[in-house]
Amino acid sequence: MSPTGTPLFEPVTIGDLTLKNRIVMAPLTRSRSSDAGIPPEFAAEYYAQRATAGLIISEATNISAQARGYALTPGIWTAEQVEAWQHVTRAVHANGGIMFLQLWHTGRISHPDLHDGALPVAPSAIAPKGQAFTNSGLKDHVTPRALETDEIPAIVADYAHAAQCAKDAGFDGVEIHSANNYLLDQFIRDSTNKRTDRYGGSLENRLRFPLEVVAAVTKVWGGGHRVGLRLSPGTTMPGETPLDSNPMATYGAYVAELAKSNLLYIHDIEGITQLSRAPDGIDYMAFRKAFTGAYIANNNYTRELAESTIAEGKADLISFGRPFIANPDLVDRLRTGAPLADAPKPYWYGGNANGYSNWPGMNGPIALKS
Repeated sequence: MSPTGTPLFEPVTIGDLTLKNRIVMAPLTRSRSSDAGIPPEFAAEYYAQRATAGLIISEATNISAQARGYALTPGIWTAEQVEAWQHVTRAVHANGGIMFLQLWHTGRISHPDLHDGALPVAPSAIAPKGQAFTNSGLKDHVTPRALETDEIPAIVADYAHAAQCAKDAGFDGVEIHSANNYLLDQFIRDSTNKRTDRYGGSLENRLRFPLEVVAAVTKVWGGGHRVGLRLSPGTTMPGETPLDSNPMATYGAYVAELAKSNLLYIHDIEGITQLSRAPDGIDYMAFRKAFTGAYIANNNYTRELAESTIAEGKADLISFGRPFIANPDLVDRLRTGAPLADAPKPYWYGGNANGYSNWPGMNGPIALKS
């Protein structure tokens, strides 16, 4: 038992992985990659500094050129990208860490500037609110192009290819990004999916594409024991509400199907990222009880809330996002009750190593093994 009286800081086994603690570094988009989707050399140091987390989940990583929705985000579909990620995974492993890569397709949350003038793709031609981050700044989202039925298997194949590339890059597993109104979530929700083919209409049809992706990715990894999935039943991103007419029924059915896939975990955003926790009408514990694998809880957790959540059996692991930006030694700070540094928002996205891999620990620079 940990000094705080909870197992938060003690080792835990999920699937065939033994994690050094129950603290997860959540995916954090930082926009430091090249236009070719290649993460910078200093990304290896950034992730290795945070290897004291029980599990690191990479920033969201595009599965293909079509998947891009933000400038300067990394990819995992070319040999050059794989080679760059190999430097990251080697550094994390040298420092005792375990790291998964998050597989991402943004769908309609994109802009033609990121696709040589072509429209972003989506289940239906419905424009999202908000703006896209392009190389020339923020631009209003546009009405996307609805995917043709015969285009969808190629995207499933892109997920499988990216999953294999992640394996080749040395990751310990992958997380499928099925949250925050990106492509998979767009197919699931009845406000963004107005299709009349086998991928739209009924709930069974709306779940078909995401479940085909899960099947393809788990096949690459030899089963679901190294595959997780992130979901966000309560989100209103990108600023629309409601995104689904019956989220409990929709996501209850989704989680029940995911349980059959023997996934390692589901990673649940409980509420709306950066805004609120657990909005009315969403019973997150129902999803936890329905799923057979591990449950990672996320969104505005403090140490105290994390400890009580673990102690009460409401989650197996807790993921922290923004606190990891300015606190590479977040696990030790949480364990000892040390104060947390706060990263100003201008450091969150874009730039170089400054405000990224040069944050000190509470006792000075983080010493890394090479």
